Amino acid sequence: MPADVRDVVIIGSGPAGLTAAIYTARANLAPVVLEGEPSSTSDQPGGQLMLTTEVENFPGFPEGVMGPQLMVNFRDQAERFGAQLHTVKASRVDFGQRPFRIWVGDPDAPAPTWLANSVIVSTGAQSLMLGLDNETRLIGHGVSTCATCDGFFFRDQEIAVVGGGDSAVEEASFLTKFASKVTIIHRRDELRASKIMQDRAFANDKIEFHWNGQVSEIIGEDRLEGVVVTDTQDGSTERLDVSGLFVAIGHKPNTDLFDGQLDRKDNGYLVTVPGSSRTNVEGVFACGDVQDDYYRQAITAAGSGCMAAIDAERWLETQH
Repeated sequence: MPADVRDVVIIGSGPAGLTAAIYTARANLAPVVLEGEPSSTSDQPGGQLMLTTEVENFPGFPEGVMGPQLMVNFRDQAERFGAQLHTVKASRVDFGQRPFRIWVGDPDAPAPTWLANSVIVSTGAQSLMLGLDNETRLIGHGVSTCATCDGFFFRDQEIAVVGGGDSAVEEASFLTKFASKVTIIHRRDELRASKIMQDRAFANDKIEFHWNGQVSEIIGEDRLEGVVVTDTQDGSTERLDVSGLFVAIGHKPNTDLFDGQLDRKDNGYLVTVPGSSRTNVEGVFACGDVQDDYYRQAITAAGSGCMAAIDAERWLETQH
């Protein structure tokens, strides 16, 4: 067991976790950041921006910045003020006693790896993907999971959106501001989106619908050149020559680690007290996409990381 108890341990990185690290480090709390593992499908160091190419909507970068470079800047800034970053993934937590206990590696080890007076959870969320060849490789090169992030790059182009829920229809409607045509590909013959969202989409002359279709192949070497859509009823295939493919089939928050420890919504996202980062466990705070199922932007994640750091600092003051 560690000889000392850390004031703050931050689980997860990305804009939220690293902003929390910057603020708590500047408050002389010497935070430890468990930033995740590069090989992990969740909790990847740097978060989803590590899978993004150019970011043009983050304030302070008028010419844009590459997603990985932005996260390197976050990381360097946190380390500059004394944050200790460890490229490991938390495997178990115990928030039922104080100090809080956190394991890395073997979750069944008798002694925890870290002890903490407070914990900031920033494990983020991951976009659900189609699981096709070329999909991950072409993210940022025609394949995207965020219309508000990347829609600008597809001005006057034909693109497609996969999905049939509110998120897919909302993204398709937003993308019509830029694209010449947006095709919604849905595996059923009717949308799952709310009635008002459907009405807006049906009334938009830039939106077309490909019913009973499932993307079965993503075509392209350096950039997306098109997709193959398989009919879910008769198995026939059709190629769509689109330069952009937006996957909008949902998100999954990385909250399995906290099952039975922290309150979660029905969709898996952590519950925080409105207007704060406080969870149901006093001394444990959550920020970023792990608790935000609405905005899901880098800038809002960074802002909530600042909130969590200030909440943790002030709570620690009351305890000391």
